Amino acid sequence: MIYEGPELAKNAANHAALSPVSILKRVERVHPEMPAQIHGSIRRNWGEVAERCKRLASALSKRGVGKGDTVALIAPNIPEALECALAVPILGAVINANNTRLDANTISYILDHGEAKVLLVDTEFSMLAKDAVGDRDILVIDIEDPEGPGGQRIGSLTYDELLAEGDPNFPYTPPDDEWDALALNYTSGTTGRPKGVVYSHRGAWTNAVNNVVTWEMPHHPVYLWTLPLFHCNGWCFPWTITMLAGCHVFLRAPRAGPIFDAFADHGVTHLCGAPIIMSLISGAAPEERREFSQKIRFMTAAAPPPASVIQGMEAMGIDIIHVYGLTEVYGPAVVCAEKPDWANLPIEERARMKARQGVAYELEEDVLVLNPDTSEPVPLDGQTQGEIAFRGNIVMKGYLKQTEATEKAFKDGWFWSGDLAVQHPDGYIEIRDRAKDIIISGGENISSIEVENALYAHPAVSMAAVVAMPDEKWGEVPCAFVETEGNADVTEAELIEYSRQHLAGFQRPKKVVFGELPKTSTGKVRKNILRDQAKAMVAGGD
Repeated sequence: MIYEGPELAKNAANHAALSPVSILKRVERVHPEMPAQIHGSIRRNWGEVAERCKRLASALSKRGVGKGDTVALIAPNIPEALECALAVPILGAVINANNTRLDANTISYILDHGEAKVLLVDTEFSMLAKDAVGDRDILVIDIEDPEGPGGQRIGSLTYDELLAEGDPNFPYTPPDDEWDALALNYTSGTTGRPKGVVYSHRGAWTNAVNNVVTWEMPHHPVYLWTLPLFHCNGWCFPWTITMLAGCHVFLRAPRAGPIFDAFADHGVTHLCGAPIIMSLISGAAPEERREFSQKIRFMTAAAPPPASVIQGMEAMGIDIIHVYGLTEVYGPAVVCAEKPDWANLPIEERARMKARQGVAYELEEDVLVLNPDTSEPVPLDGQTQGEIAFRGNIVMKGYLKQTEATEKAFKDGWFWSGDLAVQHPDGYIEIRDRAKDIIISGGENISSIEVENALYAHPAVSMAAVVAMPDEKWGEVPCAFVETEGNADVTEAELIEYSRQHLAGFQRPKKVVFGELPKTSTGKVRKNILRDQAKAMVAGGD
């Protein structure tokens, strides 16, 4: 082989580990004067943020944090959460950002399982953290956010005191190997113990770039943090926006008024979130709304956006892109890549096309719908169901300390998602259900998503979730839980009758329950709770 000589070997001049560490280094060098953070009255440029990150890395290093050590975080969307995502990798340490809505027992398990050496906690959540920490030996750092509600200090020192210990000239240190661990994210844990999903430097860098390519993002975007930073490391957008020398605009909690204020006052150009954030925006009261002149792009995941929501958002000047992914694939890894001719379609047809999950991200090797028994692709007929499987550089390293679960997830060289889908002739994937969400009624499989989509078509429905309800005759039947638009007046009988035009008799919901749906912090409906409610209704004779 003529291409294997020593003159063609890898060396420091022609090979560098792919890592988000290089992203911060470059933006400090090239764009130190550009705005980087807006949070209440706080305004910082990239030179200032880079210095804070180097101080943080240096101070943690002085306190014994190094390669492979876990640094845990409990915080909402605040500047310090971003700085942890940027600074911890400089040390070769692993950032573990935790869902602020978890209970103390679960966080205690995560701290143990991930062997956290440090915990940084926003004082709003200090009592949660105190209960979780218990008597374990761990360095606790208090984050006192001037925009927050305050709270008791429980740590050895504050975040600002920690920064003061650090060296502003601390060197950027790339990983020894781009396969080194960078982040530890735990699955939702709605059933059983959550699994620890490990990300690599290579994967995080790759998906940060993926976001730029997939969304065709320009330099210097203004990004509003409505998606939680702790959710899959904010879908890798901490590094994406930093790479583009963009400005991070923070909201501790997403509310309609502050969102519109950010649109109008800061010129927000991009934001992400679950459909609940779209509902916040489209359903805002007149007094919460403000005019804005710029075009805004919104990336949404989870449930497909209904046609009425897409139409309302587009009328405001907000363009929607639909993506799909999981914690195990760094957040979004599939995009409903919009084709130019879709713009000429009627809104209902365009919404139907946009509701499909889509195709692999540009820097993902492949995403297919496979037969779970044979690992072979299903026909591209839009009818044959299989399981969505991923392969490529934005698939997790594996589940921490869970060899058997990792091997099962990686069967036959694919990551198996657990999501059931079809693949259309144009290659676009469309989810039919989670394997556990299929309702089997009288031997017939019913897709809960198909029933939900039928209910979403009703103008009074703003959110719908369908689960299996035990039934003496059929085994189980569909039960719908529905949130209505504003003060919309609709009855159970009306919705069941309305679904008749979209669904076969066995598919139609047999019961409709109105009220607010239980959701995770990222806006996903907690179907496990609804399943329990449906079972309880049957047991109670409702």
